Amino acid sequence: MPRLLHDGGLCVGCHDCELICAVVNRGANNPKKGAIRIRPRFPEPEFHAAVCEQCGACAEVCPVEAIENRDGVYVIDEEKCTGCYSCVEACPLDVMFTHSDLEPPFKCILCGECVAICPRSALSIG
Repeated sequence: MPRLLHDGGLCVGCHDCELICAVVNRGANNPKKGAIRIRPRFPEPEFHAAVCEQCGACAEVCPVEAIENRDGVYVIDEEKCTGCYSCVEACPLDVMFTHSDLEPPFKCILCGECVAICPRSALSIG
């Protein structure tokens, strides 16, 4: 199953991945609309990427089957989604994101734009 991999030792916390995700997938110059979050870890000066691992927990609870598996990647059908947020509550990693300007919720779809823009090659799809 494909997923986004992150090397915290290479990441410098520039947040370029958050921004490019928002621009490409939401048409917004706002990193909070991206489907990845870079969070610092202490006491070591290292960063962690919070991003969907494609586990499918969201799809299992969706009452209208708006989340489907497409070649190992769970994708939300925005036309079917009713905005109940059951998927957000069910996500074990808190990586099913919401934003007050956006409905429905959103998650990583492994588009690869973050991998392409990362200046330190801290992201990859594996």
